Amino acid sequence: MIKFHKNIVLAALSMSFFGYNVAAQKSGGGLSKGKYTALVNPFIGTAPLLDTKIIGYTPPADMRVWAGLVFPGSSVPNAMVQLSPMTKYRSGAGYEYEDTDILGFTHTNKGHWNLCHIPLLPVPDGAAFPYKSSFSHDQEKASPAYYEVYLKEYNVQVKLTSTLRCGVHEYTFKNNKGRKVLFDLGRANNRVDDWQIKQEGSNAVSGFQRTGGEKIYFYATLSSPIEKLDTKDLAKSGGYTLVNIKDGDTKPVTVKIALSFVSVENATENLKAEVGEKSLSKVFNEGSTLWENLLSKIQVKGGTEQQNVMFYSMLYRSFLWPALRSDVNGQFTDDAGKVRKENYHYYTLPSLWDDYRNKLVLLSIFSPEVTADIISSMINEGEIKGFMPTFFHGDHAASFIAGSYMRGIRNYDVKKAYELLLNNAYKEGGTRPHISEYIAKGYVPEQDIKDPKIETKGNAGVTKTLEYAYDDHALSLLAKELNDTEHYNDLVKRSKNYENVFDESTTFMRGKLEDGKWVTPFNPEFPYYEYMYREANAWNVSFYVPHDMPGLVKLYGGDKPFEAKLDELFTKPWNPNYIAWNISGFIGQYCHGNQPAHEAPFSYYFVNKPEKSQKRIDEILATMYGIGPEKLALSGMDDAGEMSSWYVFGALGLYPLSPADPEYIVTVPIFKEVVWTTPAGKKVTIKNPNEKRDLEAIKVNGSKIDGYFIPHDLFKNGGDIQVITK
Repeated sequence: MIKFHKNIVLAALSMSFFGYNVAAQKSGGGLSKGKYTALVNPFIGTAPLLDTKIIGYTPPADMRVWAGLVFPGSSVPNAMVQLSPMTKYRSGAGYEYEDTDILGFTHTNKGHWNLCHIPLLPVPDGAAFPYKSSFSHDQEKASPAYYEVYLKEYNVQVKLTSTLRCGVHEYTFKNNKGRKVLFDLGRANNRVDDWQIKQEGSNAVSGFQRTGGEKIYFYATLSSPIEKLDTKDLAKSGGYTLVNIKDGDTKPVTVKIALSFVSVENATENLKAEVGEKSLSKVFNEGSTLWENLLSKIQVKGGTEQQNVMFYSMLYRSFLWPALRSDVNGQFTDDAGKVRKENYHYYTLPSLWDDYRNKLVLLSIFSPEVTADIISSMINEGEIKGFMPTFFHGDHAASFIAGSYMRGIRNYDVKKAYELLLNNAYKEGGTRPHISEYIAKGYVPEQDIKDPKIETKGNAGVTKTLEYAYDDHALSLLAKELNDTEHYNDLVKRSKNYENVFDESTTFMRGKLEDGKWVTPFNPEFPYYEYMYREANAWNVSFYVPHDMPGLVKLYGGDKPFEAKLDELFTKPWNPNYIAWNISGFIGQYCHGNQPAHEAPFSYYFVNKPEKSQKRIDEILATMYGIGPEKLALSGMDDAGEMSSWYVFGALGLYPLSPADPEYIVTVPIFKEVVWTTPAGKKVTIKNPNEKRDLEAIKVNGSKIDGYFIPHDLFKNGGDIQVITK
């Protein structure tokens, strides 16, 4: 354990449709019931990043930098349904702010070039294929659990809201004759393998869409009778069905749709349980209240309007993923395709390579029951595969589960989780590639590749070694808690393996070959996707030892050389000739637009220069979020909430530097006062009474502490943190 919118300018928005009046604030402009939901702008992160000074290079004409990649639609926390507009298929989140046409409204989203299932679109009489309508941002609004847009070409007003498993669409057609609803089931962000639709009675349809082996069922009711279904290319990619609505009424068309990953019958039950006869306004009220209850758990004072909007927008964005996958009856389809029912809610796998750093810690503090269910879901998948699953790279389920356990979340089968994590750490063929070599050599060797390019495929040996060493530390915490002395001792020893890829001659983490020689030639500035480093260069991984920063300082030769190296990290210019799709947002060599270096700004603390860390944290908060001409861009991909959660913790003045350890490094909040209420009703207050930016001392419950860390026990018992600044 470590010891030391276009900014959308809004007039007052009448809420009489919902039975009350609230003045909209400078946010996404959508309907909002509460004080904190009114501050959220779901459009932040949807705009393109264009500033070459922030990007670090001039992108090619056909390159949209991987910035934001978020959706502005309706969802409730950790829901099955994310109901959002589509402007471009096979894009990050299906919605890109610069686009001018809407192609449909889909019901699942993550922001990773996948999902975006079951697209619907209202289609007026006379419209022809390809179906789409122009729109403008001044007729578009969004808030938590709400999205609205006017389809200009189609003359249809669209309002959307959602529940955990259902979406509610309201379409107001200017022309009430020949109305149709497009079920564009041959399209999604993945390639569609198969789909079906059929009419159920006079005003409902059911079916499924299959993408990449995943089958999503739906059941939908329409408020007006169906005349007929016109289908083109049934079951084929690119096919679709037009649901024709009978003429004769002038009411808005309301479509209520539920999803299930089990069956149409379950989707039907989901719709009945969560929506039934409720109006769109009733469903919205319930969803907005859920968000207000969550967002109001942190109340801040003393920030600017822009800081408040950014903070609550990023807090909102932190709670959209992982996504629910079990139905109201408890059934879900497991990773082996078997329908089952357990004593927990089943969720998708977290984006562990990204969000173990901060977002999952935030989730554990806000939503311990959801956290436990996610871990149970991971154990379920692990039992099928024989290894605890991970996402993309590393073995950060170890950090997530150990950290959750250390924070007191234990209502899952911890012994089974530990057994699976040991499989990861010791057995070949599972979650940790090259684990046998790592155990034998103390590092993951790199391939000897001549003239490697950015896209060169390699072992990412340096990144794997550093990450495995950290995951060994995380797992050692669990071993100690479970009284497994043998594995504890071995894992503690292995957690020092980061030393084996540190090259004293260059003072960088550097790739090693099979024979122990360093990879040559060596350019610490050159970024790689998979050679030596994963989506990084040597600069961006060479400060990643969150479990043993004092040990890292020693490797560099002590405080002064370490500080000098950090200074160079943040001042040495990025080479504009090094262009990588998902590496952007630079302060010197430091890249905030991707995760590998996100711990680096806190590193000055370990040479007792917290003020230098604060300068960089403040710079990141001010220049890497809500940027661009519309103030709607992010400096990098949000990655299911990791980028957003970095902002949340940075703004609050606490950061889980080593997320497996139940403690937080204290920085200076951007707010004068923060009041954080835990699920158990305990209050943690964070105050900066002097309102300066340089940290001088930390007081906990009135007493000055040694060092810079506060324990998680403050969230269990409540407490007061005073950040004394000068």
